[in-house]
Amino acid sequence: MVQWFNSKIETIAGAAVILAGASFASKILGLVRNHVLAGTFGAGDTLDAYYAAFRIPDAIFQFVVLGALSAGFIPVFVEVMEKKGDHFRVAASVLNIMVGILVAISAVFVIFTPKLQMLIAPGFSGEKLDITIQLARIMALGPIFLGISAVLSGILQSYRRFVIYACAPLFYNLGIIIGARWLVPHFGIQALAWGVVLGAFLHMLVQWPTVYSLGFRPRLECDIKNSSVRTIGWLSLPRIVGLAVTQINLFVITILASKLNSGSLSVFNLANDIQSVPIGLFAISLATAAFPAFSEFSARNDKEGFRKSFSSTARLILFFTIPCAVILLLLRAQIVRILLGSGQFDWEDTVLTADTLAFFSLSIFAQALLALLVRALYAMKDTVSPLIAGAIGVAVNIVLALYFRAALGIAGLALAFSIATLVNLVILWLMLRLRVGSLDEAHIVPTLMKISCAAVVMAIVVQSSKYVVALHVDMERVWGILTQGAVAGGLGMFAFLGIALAMGSEEARSIRDAFAKKLFRAKEARPMEIVE
Repeated sequence: MVQWFNSKIETIAGAAVILAGASFASKILGLVRNHVLAGTFGAGDTLDAYYAAFRIPDAIFQFVVLGALSAGFIPVFVEVMEKKGDHFRVAASVLNIMVGILVAISAVFVIFTPKLQMLIAPGFSGEKLDITIQLARIMALGPIFLGISAVLSGILQSYRRFVIYACAPLFYNLGIIIGARWLVPHFGIQALAWGVVLGAFLHMLVQWPTVYSLGFRPRLECDIKNSSVRTIGWLSLPRIVGLAVTQINLFVITILASKLNSGSLSVFNLANDIQSVPIGLFAISLATAAFPAFSEFSARNDKEGFRKSFSSTARLILFFTIPCAVILLLLRAQIVRILLGSGQFDWEDTVLTADTLAFFSLSIFAQALLALLVRALYAMKDTVSPLIAGAIGVAVNIVLALYFRAALGIAGLALAFSIATLVNLVILWLMLRLRVGSLDEAHIVPTLMKISCAAVVMAIVVQSSKYVVALHVDMERVWGILTQGAVAGGLGMFAFLGIALAMGSEEARSIRDAFAKKLFRAKEARPMEIVE
């Protein structure tokens, strides 16, 4: 069992399966986390304070950790490994530099928390603001543990040890659930923040044994003169600026939401967490699995291999995320009510969250492809293109958010986000195309057309069966809502797969063949088991 957790995954498909499985479990825990939070506090002041407090510590993590590691660490680390250099010395230097920066920034944040929180949540006052400040100061410890964890994750991905890396987010969500479910009743609202810190610590701790077994040892050195460390630093600068732009966007959303009705910020975040499930499950898993391969193709200047890998991954992402978007759009009320509808989370909260989720679902495929496009460019050591595209997308988002907020409230912020994401996708696709040439659109576009046709049929089946089932169940009960959603969604998925197969979809055929192969093997195995 331990050997399996430490095993090396050689193929993109194999890594994607591992990541998707762990992502699914993590997303389930994330939904349990949100169910606990929503049921305990409802979409009100306390949960608003929790999400607002999370904003700046998360920004610290995004700037320092993701800025340094997501763009440059893995490509440079892999390159040093292939050249038989001291790659662990590079990792140790990056780790020490990062921890030093994180400790300093977190300390400054703790001192100036009151002023900073008043800036990003100007609609908060009194006890609500005081709670936000208390939670934010505790959460400032989280980025330090996550920074260490991110370096460990980069090492694991570079060595293709995806299993334990993929399991780490499970422990992060588990820590938050422990805080909300068991610590809050005994230690008060501050335990919400301590749960976040506990999750970050567990995220780091679970990866240490495998990284240690690979040969990495912490060293008390910061070799800033090392060319590889400096390369990671230079590659990080555009990424940090890009993340700064993204964080400005999130701060603007927080500011706008804080001035809307109580619970608006909670509604936005809860809806965002739901729509992120298929993105994390399929897009992030596939893109993360492909990233080391992209880096290797780029290091060898193998554009044809790069193009084929990108195309096959993009088509799989579209095949999985488009039907998920249809499900979220048409069954949004059922999904929100089942996942969040308990305790203090009432019907009005359900409607607001479902409306917001509807607008998010319009851009799920675009968000999914962005995850792949960004990693493809990072593998080529291009961190400027994502910065430019992201800045344009953020500008569009802010302008549209200011416009839609008046007419649609918090749901308008989700609509603005979706439109801006589509703009970002178009720009980034063109930028990657300029660097690589054709992205194999000759295969991607026909695949997209087949998926879209199957999705239309799926939508008709879901919508019609939804009303039929409602006539035969008690829609005032949880079991009735669950039955309606499960039957309509299940029939819709079968319709999608059937139409996709009839249209000759390679992705649908590969899924069918994989299941048929497993079933055939299982049938063959039974007589042997009986004889034995």
